[in-house]
Amino acid sequence: MITDARRFEPFSDEPIRLIDDAGNWIGPFSCELDAAAVKAMYRHMVLARAVDERLNLLQRLGKLSFTASAAGHEAAQVGVAHALRVGRDWIYPYYRDTALVLAVGWPLSELFGQMMGTRADSARGRQMPAHPGSRDLRIFTVASPIASHVPVATGSAIAQKLERAGDATVCTFGDGATSEGDWHAALNFAGVQGAPIVFVCENNGYAISVDMAHQTSSDGIAVKAHAYGMPGYRVDGMDVLACYFVMRELLEAARDGLGPALVEMVVYRYGPHSSADDDSVYRGSEEVAAWRRRDPIERFRRFLVGRDDWDDAAERDLRADVRGEIDAAVEAAAAAGPVPLEWLFDDVLSQPTPQLDRQRERFRAARRAAGEDEGPTP
Repeated sequence: MITDARRFEPFSDEPIRLIDDAGNWIGPFSCELDAAAVKAMYRHMVLARAVDERLNLLQRLGKLSFTASAAGHEAAQVGVAHALRVGRDWIYPYYRDTALVLAVGWPLSELFGQMMGTRADSARGRQMPAHPGSRDLRIFTVASPIASHVPVATGSAIAQKLERAGDATVCTFGDGATSEGDWHAALNFAGVQGAPIVFVCENNGYAISVDMAHQTSSDGIAVKAHAYGMPGYRVDGMDVLACYFVMRELLEAARDGLGPALVEMVVYRYGPHSSADDDSVYRGSEEVAAWRRRDPIERFRRFLVGRDDWDDAAERDLRADVRGEIDAAVEAAAAAGPVPLEWLFDDVLSQPTPQLDRQRERFRAARRAAGEDEGPTP
């Protein structure tokens, strides 16, 4: 458990904030980040929002089957990403972590390739949409069952401890995951083993249509850390710098051998749970409008303007650059072409077995008999 003196105290009554809604720095210490660092955070937030909007458009056009909106989560995810040591720390994200994976360097063309199921997808079209993963970036591929990745993340962190790697693991999830048994078992095990891991709950108040009052009778998520012998931090997840500085401190502590921590980032999703959801059934437009007035991107923009790090011209240039980057990525993902069906037989085993070869030949014969084009051979 973290015991040495640090900037942030666990189990605070109010969410930790460093920037107020007007964009003013209100932290108890000075912000030591330079202009390049804060501009990079802002760019990642703007990019993620624009990607979210494009994915929703592509889904409505029938170019992809499903999308899970991340609008409103950008500050939390970008704050986490910038606190990581990319390529060394392990990341166990969940399906809504668009900004997180982009901010650590997942290629935009691969994101669209994965969502559209084209050859630009390094997973070869085998994953469901919104399931990023990368060996090089140490992004564990997202799993569909809720909270099933949390015990795996704990195991990864324990391995880091045993190897004395000096690295840490971050595991993110929504508030709905905290209602699963896997989540509780994982946190208990991490606490007992002193695993170098930070658990991050992006609490947007709803597990699909189930609000927090129907998920738990405890006062939020962070307080649950008491049960597992680790500190719990409640953070304003619409404040990217609060998310960054808290995560940086906790990851450093984890790497130093001080054990796990639980962070509850209070966010809001502006869109429905997914493209298959009608959120008007369970929440009112007034609630959504109230949270939109606290938009994390606009809030951070005001902070940058107040520091003389940003102006209208920079904003126009950024928006144009982001649109161009997204246009190029979508075009590249589509131009890569559909995944050949025969790829089904690749990568099943390191060396194909005679049985697998026979299955491939039967598949080819069936396609020839049906008069179908076999497509390019992998």
